[in-house]
Amino acid sequence: MHRRRLLGGLAALPALALAAPALAQDGPLRIEITEGVVEPMPFAVPDFVAETPDVGDWGDRLARVVASDLTGTGLFREIPREAHISSVTSFASPVAFADWKAVNAQALITGAVSVQDERIAVKFRVWDVFAGTELGDGLQFQGTAEGWRRMAHKVADAVYSRITGEGGYFDSRVVFVSETGSKGDRQKRLAIMDYDGANLQYLTDSDAIVLAPRFSPTGDRVLYTSYASGQPRIYLLDVDSVSRRELPTPQGATTFSPRFSPDGREVLYSQAGGGNTDLWRMDVASGETARLTSAPSIETAPSYAPDGSRIVFESDRSGSQQIYVMEATGSEPRRISFGEGRYGTPVWSPRGDMIAFTKQASGRFHIGVMRTDGSEERLLTASFLDESPTWAPNGRVIMFSRETQGEQGSSALYSVDVSGRNLRRVPTPAGASDPSWGPLQD
Repeated sequence: MHRRRLLGGLAALPALALAAPALAQDGPLRIEITEGVVEPMPFAVPDFVAETPDVGDWGDRLARVVASDLTGTGLFREIPREAHISSVTSFASPVAFADWKAVNAQALITGAVSVQDERIAVKFRVWDVFAGTELGDGLQFQGTAEGWRRMAHKVADAVYSRITGEGGYFDSRVVFVSETGSKGDRQKRLAIMDYDGANLQYLTDSDAIVLAPRFSPTGDRVLYTSYASGQPRIYLLDVDSVSRRELPTPQGATTFSPRFSPDGREVLYSQAGGGNTDLWRMDVASGETARLTSAPSIETAPSYAPDGSRIVFESDRSGSQQIYVMEATGSEPRRISFGEGRYGTPVWSPRGDMIAFTKQASGRFHIGVMRTDGSEERLLTASFLDESPTWAPNGRVIMFSRETQGEQGSSALYSVDVSGRNLRRVPTPAGASDPSWGPLQD
């Protein structure tokens, strides 16, 4: 997919703090993310203008995906199209700011679409309605008709970044375990989809149980655990070709819980043997391995810090399931979880400042976050069974799996903001678990 600027450089906005949205009324239009909870920013996105005769309904479809992306964050509220008293008939025409002020739109997104030689070109601008100025400069994306949703996501990412000062996450994909059948006879296979549930594709069949898929840093490969040989083994799958190979761990060994290093060259995983389970590291190209822990306990669910310097993992070496951090070279681990209950499945934020985890306490499961030293623990969810957190590429949102109680209980994917707001179910055609959020696509 190709993109180019319409007018020049993109204006940078200041970095913002964590938590819920607050609207800044003075200075440039922006959402300043603070601890307060206020009304989401109202915005309008009219249908994108058709600039060639054969555009059809692309203008409406593109605008609807952009609107859905932004409203889905909980930081924005769309002004319904039926409330608009002004229309956009030309991308180059002056904006009637008074008309948009009248319907209380603080941000306005205008766009145009054209089709030539079976390729779609989409361009857009973002306007601060009350200041009567453009935010940044217009951009244009080009691609095939099959990639139209990606272009809409890229528009939404750019709008989100200009107003919040943070990176977007809409043009990304999620790999997960798709589940069908009764609770006692679940059929599981790997699937991949856009972050919002669109463009679903299955990567494996349901002949063998599959667990814990994990994207590579570039999003082109997936690690996962499979029972195809009768016991847990780690496989590496190429997303484009859907070809796969088993990693060369010792025959007869039980290996599971794999995750890539930040550069994609190594794999962290758990290997069981001799009565305990330890963490190992493997060079993907050579197959060379190194043992990182050696203790009479279970060490699993490892996750690298974004800079590759440290590893967070879960262990029961203290007598109960807790979270530990050690140097990536395998130094003595340091426990960082000290609240009531058991902790597991820790995942380092792509920002490097927080760790997400699963917690079981008082008969309930929670998804939570803490600082990398274990301080400022905050629980974001609570249910019968919440587990498997994974971070959005910008470190703002966490996706996880939730299972309901009873024989008819089912699994589903949910997302929640790191402030604990905006809990949303992610649409999937069947049950779903073990999500892994991939990077922004190129």
